Amino acid sequence: MPPTRPDTDRLPLPVPSAPAPPHHGGGVTGWTAPHQLDLPLPADPLADPPDPHLLARLGPAFALRNGLLPWRRRNGDILVLTATPQDFARNQSFLTSLFGPTVRPLPCPRPLIEAALLAHAGPALAAAAAHRAPALASARSFDRMTVTLACTLAATGLAALAAFAPATLFLLLTALAVLSLAATTALKCAAALAAAFAPDPDSPAPDDAALPTISILVALYGEADIAPRLVRRLSALDYPRDRLDVLLLVEEDDETTRAALAGTALPPWMRVIAVPAGRVRTKPRALNFGLDFARGTIIGVYDAEDAPDPDQLRHVAAAFAAAPPDVACLQGMLDFYNPRTNWIARCFTIEYAVWYRLILPGLDRLGLPVPLGGTTLFIRRTVLAQVGAWDAHNVTEDADLGLRLARRGWKTRLIPTVTWEEANCRPVAWIRQRSRWTKGYLMTWLVHMRHPLALWRDLGTPGFLAMQALFLGALLQVMLAPLQLSFLLYPPGPGHPFLDGLAPATVATLATFFLFAQLASLTLGAVALRIAGHPPQWRWLPLTIPYFLLATLAGLKALAEALSRPFHWDKTRHGQHDAEADPA
Repeated sequence: MPPTRPDTDRLPLPVPSAPAPPHHGGGVTGWTAPHQLDLPLPADPLADPPDPHLLARLGPAFALRNGLLPWRRRNGDILVLTATPQDFARNQSFLTSLFGPTVRPLPCPRPLIEAALLAHAGPALAAAAAHRAPALASARSFDRMTVTLACTLAATGLAALAAFAPATLFLLLTALAVLSLAATTALKCAAALAAAFAPDPDSPAPDDAALPTISILVALYGEADIAPRLVRRLSALDYPRDRLDVLLLVEEDDETTRAALAGTALPPWMRVIAVPAGRVRTKPRALNFGLDFARGTIIGVYDAEDAPDPDQLRHVAAAFAAAPPDVACLQGMLDFYNPRTNWIARCFTIEYAVWYRLILPGLDRLGLPVPLGGTTLFIRRTVLAQVGAWDAHNVTEDADLGLRLARRGWKTRLIPTVTWEEANCRPVAWIRQRSRWTKGYLMTWLVHMRHPLALWRDLGTPGFLAMQALFLGALLQVMLAPLQLSFLLYPPGPGHPFLDGLAPATVATLATFFLFAQLASLTLGAVALRIAGHPPQWRWLPLTIPYFLLATLAGLKALAEALSRPFHWDKTRHGQHDAEADPA
């Protein structure tokens, strides 16, 4: 039987307790200096490549995570390059079981080990990053032919109804709008009540000596302008530097961003990792690739334009220390540092306030699945590995990951710490970003609904119904927003142009329902703004109604791309309103 790797990334559920690492009295048995073996000083695995057979036996991903590189056979010894004695000591028993008792450590700087591993195993690591999530849990396993056929038949049926029975079509769409709006409004109100009347627990901060190592992954592409400012903002984080590990993940061919970072003085706890080209170019693929380089037991994610609260990582450490074992993930709150740029920015601020101050905390407290945000999320590394990390083929990898965690029985908690972002508030750019989110929600719903009974069993009845409201309900609301607005524009008096066959009382009831749903939405927006500490914006609240009509345009774009380019990542350009990010 082959030796078991001492890392839980490769272990099936349930995960057994890992054996304690061997004690070596503060040193490492057999520590070897290069001059003792007549080797160059220091060892240079780039100029003198590692033995590919030795590297294949250990595995490049394991080598990266542990700062090890099996390098050479010399006089019966297996020489393993290691960044620190502690890295070797932690894995010495496993290395001995794998290579024999004559394994000898040889010092080598970690950046040189990583560069050598990338040079010799970069393409293999990149391919693994694209397929990290299990096939049945990934959008990559879609049968696109079947999906295309189903969409074609549905479009044909809708076109036929529109041509020969428009009133019937409108009635069917109205019924869908009523059902989806009732479900989403009920869920939002229940979540808001749960969030409003449950106090946030106060977790005492651990002593510095007990703080865990946190690795922060930041995927960058086309961010030459904002990258230096990102470095400055992350440098403001108040966390012990020996337990902070920031990885800036830059696509290998993104020369402008790499050049901008090369011209920026990076602190020693911050590294630039070049992500090799692959068949898909998405943020989750870059995160998967960077995961093997990370040193932390907690993995966090930020976006390029983020400005987190300086004490945020201490909140994370305190919350994890106080949390029960089934809490695998913490989600921080997002807000905008340019909420007054224009009316879209104001409406976006209202939308984010409702989502992060009411809906997500309420879902957490109700024990329902929490769709994660794409940034300011922190997850236990072992759990992230167990669920297959991120789906590189899903363009809302965050929401999908939240569902996969919930299906495995893991919980997500919201923590009261804020990361400030830039509101994407140019109409065309907003539509492009929202179309990606809508496409990702559609992909996520289709992936998890391939086996609905299994989903029901995993989430339970409340969780299953909440998932339908969160994903399917949101998709229907995006596409049917113009229909809902029509009931507000055509009150019962003059009559609705498509519902002449219905009794006036029925039309009045429908109009009243849609009006009260809108009033409930506006009320939640006002409450959420107050909780978030934003000044009252009463006159802007009604503008959220036409604001969501933009989402319908984004939804149409998303449907077209779901068939033609399902894995295409419509990149959001950051730094357009960055001057408002640093008011101090």
